[in-house]
Amino acid sequence: MRVLLLIDIQNDFLPGGRLAVPAGDEIIPLVNELQPLFDLVVATQDWHPAGHQSFASSHAGRAQFEQMDLHGLPQVLWPDHCTQASEGAALAPALRTERIEAIFRKGMNPEIDSYSAFFDNGHRKSTGMADYLRGRGVTEVFVAGLAADYCVYYSALDALAAGFATTVLTDATRAISAEGWATAQVELRQRGGHLLSGAVLLPH
Repeated sequence: MRVLLLIDIQNDFLPGGRLAVPAGDEIIPLVNELQPLFDLVVATQDWHPAGHQSFASSHAGRAQFEQMDLHGLPQVLWPDHCTQASEGAALAPALRTERIEAIFRKGMNPEIDSYSAFFDNGHRKSTGMADYLRGRGVTEVFVAGLAADYCVYYSALDALAAGFATTVLTDATRAISAEGWATAQVELRQRGGHLLSGAVLLPH
């Protein structure tokens, strides 16, 4: 059983959004084409309360994209983004959603960020994603969405650690930093992950 895991395809991560991933909107047509090829489609949403501690605005004198220590973890300070029930937190209007069986929201604890679909950044609390996928009989996870070097990357690492065969669909993701994504790809391969163009899965 294969699942297509759609990570954070939300307005704030698209061009014009508060934390736009360059060309993030370009993945949506491919993601829509891929969905019918999978037994199961699951999505995540970044869903932060206002004043989340990962926001630069929550720390006087700190700048966006600065890094600090937050409760013992390294934390990039982001622009306010994907605040709960905001337009920016909504799934992209162009994303087809009828085949998405479940949506897992993450980043709701104001004290800790949550890049991965499976855990917060400190691995202190599980989202329940791994148990859900096992309950549905999933053995293979294919990851698409935003951003390649953050939430997609950490979700893929946790999927591997949970024992799922894991593939990142490289043309169905975009990165904030090309350098960060290059480093992430090396580590994914070292951990046993696969990198594949989603286009090769499409019927020709």
